[in-house]
Amino acid sequence: MGIISPESSTNQQAGSVEKTVGQYLFDCLKLEGITEVFGVAGDYNFTLLDTLERYNGVRFISGRNELNSGYAADGYARVKGMSALITTFGVGELSACNAIAGANSEHVPLIHIVGAPPDKDQKEHKLMHHTLMNGNFDVFHQMYKLITAYTAVLTPENAEIEIPNAIRIAKEKKKPVYLVVADDLVTKPIIARREPVPPRPTSNLKTLQAATDRVRQLLERARRPVILVDVKTMRFGLVTAVRQLADAMNVPVATMMFGKGAFDETHPKYIGMYEGSFGSSEVQTMVENADCVIAVGMVWADNNTANFTSKLNPLLTVDIQPDMVKIAEAEYPNVFAADMLLAVQNIGYKGKGLAEKTKFPYDQITGSTEEPLTAAIYYPRFQQMLKEGDIVIAETGTLYNGMAEVKLPRNVTYIAQGGWESIGYATPSAYGASIAAPDRRVLLFTGDGSLQLTAQEISSMLYYGCKPIIFVLNNDGYTIEKYLNVKTEDQQYNKIPRWSYTKLAEAYGGDAFTATVRTYGELDQAIIQAEKERSGRLCIIEMIAADPMDAPENMRRMRNYLEMQEKQRSQN
Repeated sequence: MGIISPESSTNQQAGSVEKTVGQYLFDCLKLEGITEVFGVAGDYNFTLLDTLERYNGVRFISGRNELNSGYAADGYARVKGMSALITTFGVGELSACNAIAGANSEHVPLIHIVGAPPDKDQKEHKLMHHTLMNGNFDVFHQMYKLITAYTAVLTPENAEIEIPNAIRIAKEKKKPVYLVVADDLVTKPIIARREPVPPRPTSNLKTLQAATDRVRQLLERARRPVILVDVKTMRFGLVTAVRQLADAMNVPVATMMFGKGAFDETHPKYIGMYEGSFGSSEVQTMVENADCVIAVGMVWADNNTANFTSKLNPLLTVDIQPDMVKIAEAEYPNVFAADMLLAVQNIGYKGKGLAEKTKFPYDQITGSTEEPLTAAIYYPRFQQMLKEGDIVIAETGTLYNGMAEVKLPRNVTYIAQGGWESIGYATPSAYGASIAAPDRRVLLFTGDGSLQLTAQEISSMLYYGCKPIIFVLNNDGYTIEKYLNVKTEDQQYNKIPRWSYTKLAEAYGGDAFTATVRTYGELDQAIIQAEKERSGRLCIIEMIAADPMDAPENMRRMRNYLEMQEKQRSQN
């Protein structure tokens, strides 16, 4: 999608109606493919919402609070490429700031639009509601500078410059941006400002060649290279380029936790998830014994490297980032990933592929019909039910870890907050994804503790006719937190109230297919029924865990590692 130019947007010919700030703003969003804007109404954004109600092609999607609307916008952007959020000044924007910080951490482009008190009142420093009662109307704008890639205060004089600038930066950096506009300026005509759009940055060809020559030297000696795919591959549109590289090189491909879904897991060269010491020992051996690692879009974070137990030899690692490459201690700035991937492909390295077909942890369903629900039983059933084109949302915690090792079909959009990890993100994100792709099947995997933070958005799903299949893992509290705390046991703060999860839809005034299951047989029947029901209504399947402390194998290994660390600390 392009940026609206002054010539096409202002339409300044004699007799034509001038665009207002609000109309121009929604023109720009519409041009980016944004057809829904999330948010919550508040008196300082009424003029924005009134303009939007009269605008063709973009509609307002309300949430039950601003935080949830921010999460929903994040999920929408991961499906459609970009999203927008409207909140009111102060109370609304501060409620949303956790979601915006998460979008920043996770490289999600989101346009946050804030309706502010009237311009005249701001200039007179009146004490207005939703402020700190000190006459300062810039304080929240200044706060947002720290968690967004760009901020601007919109006026009729600068709207034609600032709105395209903000959108361009959101697209280039894959980060949220912030625009605040006084309520009484939204309906003012924009004043034409003709400013050239800066050219798209391109790779420095000499630096690109130097990086390519260094990779060629590594590959000339390599006998066991691997490709390692991570999250920025998805965010920066590199999925196809990486797949083409894998096809050309014919070498094993692994993904990291954050990068789940960035590579086709049905690809014959895919070997699974690289989780350091917490995951498959076969994958760990293949990656860490490689004599050249082509790492794409990698984020070297604690929970992406299994508490930094991942061990890559930097001298043998080609770290390809969106706008630079690092090999050993040498950095190659201003080299764009798409160009570098093509250059590596053109080196012409051809590997021997895999000696044998890869086996994945959940390929086989085990357990009898009457067997109580455990991770070893329900993750294989989840893998079996997934279909090409699904949207899968996994909540932070137990399900995030378990779903990481579920093998995905082709063209699945996988959504999880691997880095920011805000508990409660997944339910409103699934709501946003459902709005973004009403024709695709959406499956939400969330825990009882997480759902209690943001359950209100099931109401929004029902209101807007969204029909996801929601799996609620009821393991009686914050099991992930119990695993992470190895110092004490039976913590009261990790216990939660017991809800009737299957009655939520009824409480919200809606209709849903619901089931509570305790055995493999009951889960199997509930899934079969949900697949029939989902075309007509939302589905909620509550899964009662046989053992509240049951967890997937990678979480057990994490727990063992943390216990070992704690023991070593106590001995020192």
